[in-house]
Amino acid sequence: MTKIVYSSSQSSEKQQHHTTLFLVMMRLNLKYVLTSLILMVTCVTLMLWSRCGELVRTFPKRFYASHYQSMEAVEIDCVINQEYSIGCRREGDEVYLPFTFIKKYFEVYGSLNSIDGITHFDWNHSYGKVNLPRSIYDSKGIYMYFENYNVEVRDRVKCISASAGVPITTQWESQGYFYATQIAQFGLSHYSKNLTDPEPTRKVIEDGESNQSNWIIPKESSLTRNIAVNHTSIVNFTTYNQFDNGIYLDVDHVLDLLLSVDVFFRTNSSLTVTIQNRESQQIYYLHYVVADVSITVQDANIYHGIGMNAASRWKHLARDLFIDVQKGVVALYSNRKLKMRRSELKVIKIAFVGSGAFDNLTLSTSEHIQHFYDAAEWFVHHQNQSTGGWAIPVKRRLASGFEDLPRGWYSAMSQGHAISLLSRAFYHSGGNRKYLKAAVNALKPFKVASAQGGVLAKFMGILPWYEEYPTTPPSFVLNGFIYSLLGLYDLHQIAPKTKGGKEAGLLFDQGMDSLKKMLTIFDTGSGSVYDLRHFSLGIAPNIARWDYHVTHVNQLLLLATIDEDPIFSQTADRWRGYMMGKRAMHN
Repeated sequence: MTKIVYSSSQSSEKQQHHTTLFLVMMRLNLKYVLTSLILMVTCVTLMLWSRCGELVRTFPKRFYASHYQSMEAVEIDCVINQEYSIGCRREGDEVYLPFTFIKKYFEVYGSLNSIDGITHFDWNHSYGKVNLPRSIYDSKGIYMYFENYNVEVRDRVKCISASAGVPITTQWESQGYFYATQIAQFGLSHYSKNLTDPEPTRKVIEDGESNQSNWIIPKESSLTRNIAVNHTSIVNFTTYNQFDNGIYLDVDHVLDLLLSVDVFFRTNSSLTVTIQNRESQQIYYLHYVVADVSITVQDANIYHGIGMNAASRWKHLARDLFIDVQKGVVALYSNRKLKMRRSELKVIKIAFVGSGAFDNLTLSTSEHIQHFYDAAEWFVHHQNQSTGGWAIPVKRRLASGFEDLPRGWYSAMSQGHAISLLSRAFYHSGGNRKYLKAAVNALKPFKVASAQGGVLAKFMGILPWYEEYPTTPPSFVLNGFIYSLLGLYDLHQIAPKTKGGKEAGLLFDQGMDSLKKMLTIFDTGSGSVYDLRHFSLGIAPNIARWDYHVTHVNQLLLLATIDEDPIFSQTADRWRGYMMGKRAMHN
C-alpha cells in the first residue's frame, strides 16, 4: 500500500482553491438573487398595472350597476310611453338611450368637447348666462348687463339708418321700421360699453388744420381748405358726379372701422368708402348719398341714404363700416347666412363726389357715446308730445285669444327703456333739460289704461301693472314690466327733486308693490312663465324659454340690490336652481 504524503504547501493551495470557488459561487448566487428579485418585482408591477387598468375600466359599470350580469353590449328597443320605439343599448342591468332622444324629450343640451386631447361630454340643463350684479344698481352707470349687447349685429336689424344713426328693425315687418325698444337697447348698450371698454384708438385723417392728407385730385376737380364762420377749418371739394372723377385718398386701415365725419353735402354729393376683404380680396363700395333710402345694394355697391333733409346743412356721421358692409352683403344674399369677421376687412380708399365740404374725418375703433346720443336725439325728435309715447308702427298679434294690437300702440317696455336712456343723457350731458323733458313726458302712458291707449292694466282689477303689450284682456308680461320699473327708478334717482322725478318714484313704488304680490304666480316649480295668459285666457301657460327665464333671474338679482325684500333674492336663487335641473318639492 502506497502512502501519500502531502506537503504543507500543497495543503495551503487546496484551501485557497476552495475559498476562491466559494467566493465565485457566492457572487453568482447574489446575481441570481438580484436578478430574480428584479424579475419578480417587474412581474408583480405588470400584473398590478394590468389589474388596475381592468378596475378603472370596469369601475363605472360596477358603480352604476352592482348586479352586473354581462359586460357585452346588446342593441334593444326602448318603448316610449307605449307610443313608439327607439333604438337603445343594454349592458347588463344598465340601459343607454341616445342623447339625441334625451335632448329633445327633456329639452336639455350637451356636446362633445376636448381639453388637452381628452374628450368629455358637457351636459347642461339649460342655456343662458346669469349675470351676477357687480354692485348696487346705479342709474348713472351701466344699464343691467347691456355692455354685452350687440344690437346692430342681430338678424332682425336691417341696418343702422344713416339719416338717424339708429337701428331699423324687421322684427314684425320685413320692409323695416323704427322700433323704440330696439333703439333704446342700442343706445343703452353703447352707453354701457363706453364705461367698460378701453379708450378707443383714433386716427384723424383730415381736419383741414394740423392733420392734412395728400388727396388725389382729378383734372377739373378741386379741393381747398378754408376757415368757416365758426373759425374752424373745413375742406371744400368740387368734382364731376362720376365716381371715377371724385377726389380720393388711398389708405390702409385694419380694425379702425368706425368712420366719423362732419359733412356739408348738396344733393349731388356723396361719400364713398372702399373696403377690401383681406382673405377673399372681395371689394365693397359703401356709398353715403343724399337720399331717403335706408339701404339698397347693387352688386358690390352698398348705398346708405343720409336723408334728403341733410342737403345743404352740416351733418355728423358715425358709421361702423363693418356693420354697413355686413348688412349690405346680407341684403344682397338674402337667402344665405354669411359669416364675416371684423378682422377680415380693411379700408383702402375714401372718396368724395359732387360739391360740398367736410371736416374731422376720423377712423377709430369705437364711437360709443356718439351712438348713444344718436339714440337720445331720436327719442327727443320722435316723441308724440300729446301722449308722451313712441308709437309702435306695426300691427301685433301676441297670441290667439288676445285682440290684435293695431298700428300705433304703446309699450311700457319701450317707454321704460327710453326713460332709462334719456335719464342717462340728462346726467351725461351735464343737465341738458331737453332729455329730462322727454323722459318726464314719457310717464303719461303709465297713467292711462291700456284699453284707452295707455299701458296701465290691473290684475284682478286691483294691482297696477305696466303692459309691454297692452292687450285685451291684459297679458301681464313679466320681463317687460320689470324693464319699465327700471326706467321709472332711473328717472326718480337722477332727478329726485323735480316734479317728474317724484311722479316717477310713485309709479315705481306702486309697480314694485304689485310685483312683490304677484311674482310667485310666474313660478312653475321648474321654470317661469313669460306672461299670465293662462290666467287671462284660461289656457295652458306660456312657459318662458331659457333665455327669457335667465332674463327674469338677472332682473330679480338687480332688483335685490335696490330693494331689501327677500322675495327678490329668494326667487332669483330658486329660479337659478331650476336652470340646473332642480325642481320644487312635490307631495
